[in-house]
Amino acid sequence: MRLRRARVQNYRSIKDSGWFEIDDAKTILVGPNEGGKTAVLRALEQLNPGHLVRPLDPLRDFPRSEYHRIQTGAVRPDEVVVAEAEYELDEDERAMVAAVSPLFSESRYYRAVHLDNSITEQILHAPTPPTVGALKDSLRRMAVHADPRFPPQPGTGGLEGPAMGPSDQLDRLLDSLPDAHELTDYDAQRLGNWLDVVVAPYVAVDNETEMSRLAALREAIGSVQAHARVLDEFHRRIPVMVYVSTYPSVTPMLHLGHLADAVDAGAIDEADDYNFGNFCLLSLLRFSARQLSDLGKAQEPAFGDTEGFERYRAQLDERDAALAAASLYLTNHIRAVWQPSDEAAEVGRRSKRTDYAIRITADQQYLKVVVEDSLGVQIELDQRSQGFKWLVSFFVVFFAQASDRTRQAVLLLDEPGLSLHGLKQREFRHTLSALGASNQLLFTTHSPFLIGTDELALVRVVELADRAVGTKIRSDLAAEDPSSVLPLREALAYDLTSSLFSAAKTLILEDLTDYWYLSATAAMLEDAGMATLDKDIELIPVSSVAKIVYFSTFLEADDLKVAALLDSDAAGEHAELQQRLVESLGSRRVLRTKDSYEGPVSGPRIEELLRETLVSIGQQLGWEVGEESARDWGARPISEVFAKVAGVEYTPYRLAKEYVRWSRDHRAADLTATERIQWMGFIERINQAFA
Repeated sequence: MRLRRARVQNYRSIKDSGWFEIDDAKTILVGPNEGGKTAVLRALEQLNPGHLVRPLDPLRDFPRSEYHRIQTGAVRPDEVVVAEAEYELDEDERAMVAAVSPLFSESRYYRAVHLDNSITEQILHAPTPPTVGALKDSLRRMAVHADPRFPPQPGTGGLEGPAMGPSDQLDRLLDSLPDAHELTDYDAQRLGNWLDVVVAPYVAVDNETEMSRLAALREAIGSVQAHARVLDEFHRRIPVMVYVSTYPSVTPMLHLGHLADAVDAGAIDEADDYNFGNFCLLSLLRFSARQLSDLGKAQEPAFGDTEGFERYRAQLDERDAALAAASLYLTNHIRAVWQPSDEAAEVGRRSKRTDYAIRITADQQYLKVVVEDSLGVQIELDQRSQGFKWLVSFFVVFFAQASDRTRQAVLLLDEPGLSLHGLKQREFRHTLSALGASNQLLFTTHSPFLIGTDELALVRVVELADRAVGTKIRSDLAAEDPSSVLPLREALAYDLTSSLFSAAKTLILEDLTDYWYLSATAAMLEDAGMATLDKDIELIPVSSVAKIVYFSTFLEADDLKVAALLDSDAAGEHAELQQRLVESLGSRRVLRTKDSYEGPVSGPRIEELLRETLVSIGQQLGWEVGEESARDWGARPISEVFAKVAGVEYTPYRLAKEYVRWSRDHRAADLTATERIQWMGFIERINQAFA
């Protein structure tokens, strides 16, 4: 089960974040300090927290500026929604649900947590349980039909006489249920039993009306029971939310007896950030501090006491086995994501592979975590780098909270890898992707090195532009505060400058949307065997025609092959710039969208090569532009059509982003024939420019 979208309200700096989409693998939250990124993660954690997580507290978690509403009773904590989310099923889960009832095969799960820690849930896109009022009339008609056929039952005192018939029993069943009450599984079981035992045997089989009514009631009651079974499956499969920040860490040395005494005295709070990592370590070992301490106090056996020696050995071996199992568990997982793979090394990651192991050892009351290198030398964890210590602590916290459900966890990482060198952070980005392969991942960052230029569609901007409004989450890259998107600008700048000096062939594009359209469509055509964009060509968006001129001149001077794609209007100041570009590169390496376009739009941008498909995508977004309507606009660009009918909902960025999402689930065959022909010629022109 995957988290599909979420919303946070009434939590610290957040009054209402608005709904925001969450990607299948990883979602990146960026924004300035004090913008509310951590608050978003901590609120989402409460949807299904680990067992050591502190519950919601109105005093600590409700927006402080409005806390007087709680104090005066104007707002009740059980009425305040803090976090809500929709979950989507994978293919196996859909099959499981369809086996229960085909009516639920396309369903989603909705879950909300309230300020008093109560949960509200609902199955979306599926039949809702019927209300008492919706079935009451049919139930009463069935009871009235069965009443005269219901045989006399033994009365009080052993006398034969009328007892509670179907109508009387139905009245008792419905007596405390209001008409608006949705039937629960318990209600359905009681009504189903009444229908099968008290009514069904006395329905005239030749009465088609009553037999049809009986079948309809059984179907309605069966849907309630199916609803309950599906909900039970959702409960079993909902992912645990695992929050990890840079602060909680595993202390490499602990005195178990002192720790146990402090816990027993109530001097330590297990959920406190400072102690959280240590208690997660104990949870991973499946022992409390007191249990591990007592195991270390094994009574020395007397000489010749064979049974005493066996008890002594078993007690110590039990502790050693737990420590060894946890050590191996941590070692295997840390090696898998921290060490660079051979494949990664081939594409430029130069970190050396080093064999090492994590050892959790105990000597009487002394518990410590050490790292053993390839020479067999053991070094305490606190002597390792900050980045390595953070990773060990991360896995301890993760496995302790996720328990046996690690593949069903959503990881909420707050500023991961802060202590790593910039280039190591770029390597760690692959670690995050590896984690996202099996566990959905949301993380916050200020670092440009943790954001790939191919991951901008995964970014959500978190900002607090006005405290009276509260924290907002934006799915586009527009931000009221320019500092909110600074990591994105730096990521693009770094990627751009790195590419400038490494790519033998560089195609410079006017903006980011051109990059998305070209890369997504080229991938579909290559998969279909229709056209292949030269793998050596580096695509670089630079945001304006002027920058194309500057960058192309710079690269040409460095003896690199450069081509430029122009799809903007060549009139006015652009005409002079484009002429300069032709003089610099030569006409062969200045590519224009119009040379591959077949249609009436003059000065077509790259979107016109996908006009019919984008119209279809716009319809799915609620932008009411039918194919005939789009053609009626004549030679007007599709961007103008959408801007007219969709208003502020349309932006070129959003349209391009939706097309990239569409391309993930579609093939080249889903493009129109004209679009395929245009794009095959377009890609061929690009390849020829570098021939």
